[in-house]
Amino acid sequence: MPDSHTRPRSNLPPLSLHVPEPRFRPGDEADFSDIVIPPAGSVPRPAENVKPSDVHELAYSLIRVLDEGGKPVGPWDPRLSADEKLAMLRYMALVRAFDDRMYRAQRQGKTSFYMKCTGEEAIAVAATMAMDRDDMFFPSYRQQGILIARDYPIVDMINQIYSNKGDALKGRQLPIMYSAKDYGFFSISGNLATQYPQAVGYAMASAAKGDSKIASVWCGEGSTAEGDFHSALTFATVYNAPVIFNVVNNQWAISSFSGFAGAERTTFAARGIGYGIVGLRIDGNDALAVYAATQWAAERARTNQGPTLIEHFSYRAEGHSTSDDPSAYRSADESSAWPLGDPIARLKAHLIGEGLWDEERHAAMDLELAELVKSAGKEAEKNGILGHGMHQPFETMFEDVFEDMPWHLQEQCAQAISERDRKWQKK
Repeated sequence: MPDSHTRPRSNLPPLSLHVPEPRFRPGDEADFSDIVIPPAGSVPRPAENVKPSDVHELAYSLIRVLDEGGKPVGPWDPRLSADEKLAMLRYMALVRAFDDRMYRAQRQGKTSFYMKCTGEEAIAVAATMAMDRDDMFFPSYRQQGILIARDYPIVDMINQIYSNKGDALKGRQLPIMYSAKDYGFFSISGNLATQYPQAVGYAMASAAKGDSKIASVWCGEGSTAEGDFHSALTFATVYNAPVIFNVVNNQWAISSFSGFAGAERTTFAARGIGYGIVGLRIDGNDALAVYAATQWAAERARTNQGPTLIEHFSYRAEGHSTSDDPSAYRSADESSAWPLGDPIARLKAHLIGEGLWDEERHAAMDLELAELVKSAGKEAEKNGILGHGMHQPFETMFEDVFEDMPWHLQEQCAQAISERDRKWQKK
């Protein structure tokens, strides 16, 4: 180009990159006072057939139902019956009791790995209760509450965690990566966000068949940076798939804070706007708000109004997994400083305020559920625990991939069995 087309740069600063940095590190005092929390009940609830372009503000606000006094207020109040709310509280408390027991089991060497969802119980439980029993769920690895809210046997969950002879998955999956087709629970994958396009595919197939089942899928905020997330949103909006996208923004993706996934720029609910998808940003620690938003999104999907993206604004109260030490990368008091509180404590306070519950019954329930999980654990241990030998016949490694086993695998399996028998004869 001619020199006259070259812009003088002597007065320009050098280019630089922004590297996200969490505000609090170990030793810092956590301060969340900058988080804007609108009053409960202040966010409007539009009709389910609203156009996505008319409700962009829902992606930037925060849908809340329970106020500071534990009272349900505003248009998003789902007006659940006393029995429904008590059942919700029980399921959430059971999830926590289950997590605590399995965490101790991992520390005792009974399994290799576990992931708790402390502080996020409402996100899975309330959303599950808002859906129909035959809808299909595509979870990530922190939604054990789905199975518990659908009354999946606790013993079978523990069998899977222990990879024992009672494990329906034959020890092939990492502990906590369940699969339960009869309960509408798609197989969990350790590869992040792969379940997103799978959920859209299921929803598209349901619509193509003229069925009434819809799909709901979960991922963490960090996984929204994966290509599968964006591919899924593209397909969903193009084909108007009946699917609910749940993004659990618990502030941390392993040891990387949410800024590395874009949280410093905008909300995760706003990701839907560019795709023409309604985005709802909700208080993920408010069980009634989770229920209401999911119910609203399910009605949209079921009436051919298209997909919805729900950002559950929450906080991961404990480590990413039993392999993680959160004290190495975050402030020690972050969990207690989190302004939206604990979901179980908030629902309990609401029920007590309504005269439907009390501290004595809650304490008795916690003891009952702890004993229930303890008993299930002992029953599962009869089938073995991880590390105490091979619980499944080794030849099962050749099964369940092909409908009819190919000849070369049949030969390998026969050779392996023959070698095993020869070694046993020597003994």
